[in-house]
Amino acid sequence: MGTELIAARAFLRQHFPRGGRVLCAVSGGLDSMCLLHFLSRQPDFAVSAAHFNHQLRGAAADRDERFVRSWCAERRIPFFSGRGDVAAMAAERGLSLEEAARLLRYEFLEQTAEAEGFDAIFTAHHADDSAETMLLNLIRGTGTAGLTGIPPVRGKICRPFLRLSREALAAYAAAHHIPHVEDETNADPDIAARNLIRLRVMPLLREINPQAVENMGLAADVLRRENESMDCLSAKLLEQAVFREGEVCLPCSLLLSVPAALAERTVLGLLTAAAGHRRDFSSAHVEAVMDRVACGRGQVSLPYGLTARVRDGLLVMRSLPGGKPAPLLLNQPVRWGSYLLTLRAGSHGQGLALREGTAPLFVAPWTGGERLFLPGSRGARTAKRLCQDQKIPLEIRETLPGIWVGDRLAAIWPLGVDMDFCPVGTACRFIEIQQIQEKSHEQ
Repeated sequence: MGTELIAARAFLRQHFPRGGRVLCAVSGGLDSMCLLHFLSRQPDFAVSAAHFNHQLRGAAADRDERFVRSWCAERRIPFFSGRGDVAAMAAERGLSLEEAARLLRYEFLEQTAEAEGFDAIFTAHHADDSAETMLLNLIRGTGTAGLTGIPPVRGKICRPFLRLSREALAAYAAAHHIPHVEDETNADPDIAARNLIRLRVMPLLREINPQAVENMGLAADVLRRENESMDCLSAKLLEQAVFREGEVCLPCSLLLSVPAALAERTVLGLLTAAAGHRRDFSSAHVEAVMDRVACGRGQVSLPYGLTARVRDGLLVMRSLPGGKPAPLLLNQPVRWGSYLLTLRAGSHGQGLALREGTAPLFVAPWTGGERLFLPGSRGARTAKRLCQDQKIPLEIRETLPGIWVGDRLAAIWPLGVDMDFCPVGTACRFIEIQQIQEKSHEQ
């Protein structure tokens, strides 16, 4: 049965009963070559191949592309290719090579599918890949969602092999004499954590139970269904949230009346709604918010300039004022998150002193990649590095006001002022900065 890929046929019947025009992601390795071969033999399916050259392995990467292109040409399978500088993207964004490669690869696949009008994108992820993902997420720290493994369907991405083991695909390749190329880096356990798990950990688990991969797949299916149920319950609670400009509010009583796991998921939903995404929100952030809810008062700072405060029985998620630059005009206070900034003609309390001039000043967000040359330092450094040096946590860092002169970042409170904008003599433009304290509700 394994050589006929019965589980993959069942996937196609369930999700594509009338067939379709699909794009198959093909690296040239055994798994993806099996997928391309399998799909090309299915009635009512029009299959094209897509290969992305990551430009990481020199001549070997070009060899893989030529191999896939040639195999497709011999069988008149339409072929699409793309390439990208993974190493450059990883360095620019501070990503691992693996993550940068994944982002560029999926961007290529999705753009190709959109431009060519494909119904779906198929990838060759299988049961072993999903089990490895579960273990990686578990040891890195995760909730229920991270233990559901690789999803069978996500948007246009479909994975018909997730119920099949690597061993079953090897048997299929042998039975049908399917050629493939080997990525030599897959045999090195020191290159990536996934390699280490695949080469050393998974064999040990199979020694304990030969059905370890299959059983992990069954557990992932159960957890996926339970996770979807929790999402539905959380969505019902989120329907009662009130959205105002820059704020989202929910009665604390709702969160306190449901099981903790559901309340925590709902808080994560509020954070996602307020920020527009869920990147960088961890269980620690959710717990900090829930602690304020349980206390019935207080405020906590969060990533992306968000604050969560509890007042009068309401949990309020608030973001910085629109994320848009706000002009600093003489003696006119500007609220920026939890700070009040006022431009003065001379030193006045606590704040930042800038060189005199006529160029307009603005308070605005900053990304972390901008550079500041602070007095006493040996050169310009990125704002992100300066914050790290002063051990300013991300959730605080995101809320700090940046002072801009035209299109240049001149200062960040409380880091300091760039040398190009420091005062000469005693005359200056002074930005008074006050941190606003939430009123205590115990008074």
